[in-house]
Amino acid sequence: MLLNAIMLFLVSIEPYLLSLLSFGSFQTSRSAVVSFSSEAYALDLAGLILIMGLFTHQLTIEERKLVDPALLVRYRRNRNVLYSVAALFAVSALPPFWSWQVIGTPARFYLWYAILAFMLLSRLSGRIRT
Repeated sequence: MLLNAIMLFLVSIEPYLLSLLSFGSFQTSRSAVVSFSSEAYALDLAGLILIMGLFTHQLTIEERKLVDPALLVRYRRNRNVLYSVAALFAVSALPPFWSWQVIGTPARFYLWYAILAFMLLSRLSGRIRT
């Protein structure tokens, strides 16, 4: 229940943080606000995805028999992807990913795009094999 409550809180602040990022300009004096917002957003997504990974882990415990044994491999793979993505989002919150710029845009945003592409490709590859 505690994880559910934390997840609800993280879900509730996610749109606010995203709106701060969407309307902020990287070149203005509000850059500190946008930088903080992007760090908080990265940590928020890391927390959300970590909790989803923890929930998925509960499904993979064989003794509980919550999932058909034939699907355990698929759920374990999904859990591992979620843990990896959570770690990448947490790493993207580090200050260097804000100060490093690619074509005038912080590297943090490019890392997020790469994470989303990784998630999409992992889901597609899982569907093709099974």
